Amino acid sequence: MKIKGFKTAAVAAGIRYADRLDLGLIVSDEPAVTAGAFTTNQVKAAPVVLDMERLKQGRAQAILVNSGCANACTGEAGMQAALATGNCAASLLNIAEEMVQLSSTGVIGDQLNVTAIEKAMPALVAGLSADNFELVAKAIMTTDTVSKTAYRTVVIGDQEVNFMGMAKGAGMIMPNMATMLAFVLTDARISFPQLYKSLLHGVERTFNRITIDGDTSTNDMVLVMANGAAGNPWIDEDDSNEQKIFQETLGDLLKDLALQIVADGEGATKFITIRVCGARDEQDGKQIARTIANSNLVKTAFFGEDANWGRIMAAMGRSGVRICPDRVDISFGEVLIVKDGLGQGKEAERAATALLKDKDIVVTIDLKDGNQCTEIYTCDFSIDYVKINADYRS
Repeated sequence: MKIKGFKTAAVAAGIRYADRLDLGLIVSDEPAVTAGAFTTNQVKAAPVVLDMERLKQGRAQAILVNSGCANACTGEAGMQAALATGNCAASLLNIAEEMVQLSSTGVIGDQLNVTAIEKAMPALVAGLSADNFELVAKAIMTTDTVSKTAYRTVVIGDQEVNFMGMAKGAGMIMPNMATMLAFVLTDARISFPQLYKSLLHGVERTFNRITIDGDTSTNDMVLVMANGAAGNPWIDEDDSNEQKIFQETLGDLLKDLALQIVADGEGATKFITIRVCGARDEQDGKQIARTIANSNLVKTAFFGEDANWGRIMAAMGRSGVRICPDRVDISFGEVLIVKDGLGQGKEAERAATALLKDKDIVVTIDLKDGNQCTEIYTCDFSIDYVKINADYRS
């Protein structure tokens, strides 16, 4: 898919490794309405700090992204490096430097290789094309094993509106806003308040519902650029039919990207949905589900294909949410393994253990204390997760 008015490019700049795509550029022909969601980690990378300030104008025209170096915990030198690379891109693109959003991913604490980026910039700009979206998705990968992209088309006001999205992330994943890096391009005509509202609505129900290891990165961001080239009627009213269609489509695309991240979790062998029903409110259900999803004991049990439901009960009990343990039901798929807080015997455990050999697993907890239901998406912890992160800086 191509979207009119956007061009992309990627090159191997040698930021950390040789002969590996590691520098990407996304450019809109005209300034685009742009909204962002950023990490809530108190330790924020230089590009995050810079982008949050620049996006107060609600417009951007380019995104410059590198892998191989997070440019986090790098002090004033890191901020100057971010400014320098952004200014270099702005100069070659002949746009204002404030219109460039910056994004970095990789090792925390290393200084950004500004020389390599500036040297590669002319080739990067010269390579801008409507055909390179997938290449940029590859350039932002770190421990990812696959690139992650998604596409959607919808009709708004008799006009076809297109969406393209990419994301990266496989570890240090528990967004507390949005996680990892994600960039979405659309040709929709939409005002900033409606774009920002739609983004936050989507992030809360997608990226904020996934966890791989419980760690919130210093560099997390989701950026959405809308250049208006579709010519649809302006989406500038909350709760209008057009805004609802846009929001639903964006949310669907974000969920697609979020689930791709979980499926590609570092060393993961299982994709796990933790569904908590019967909660008093959505927040309680989400807190219980996230506590279960982040439990190392639960995650390693899934890797070992051990239907150890006691670990799930224990995680629920320490979640900080008041529950009635003697009313809790737990099912693995269609197998009811706990009823009213009591195990259902060895036969049920054997049936649940057989189900755990599947790659996709759904765990449903019924609290019987309300009518709210929510889901958190996670994966197992394998031996390979430890190996990958023990050797990450090697």
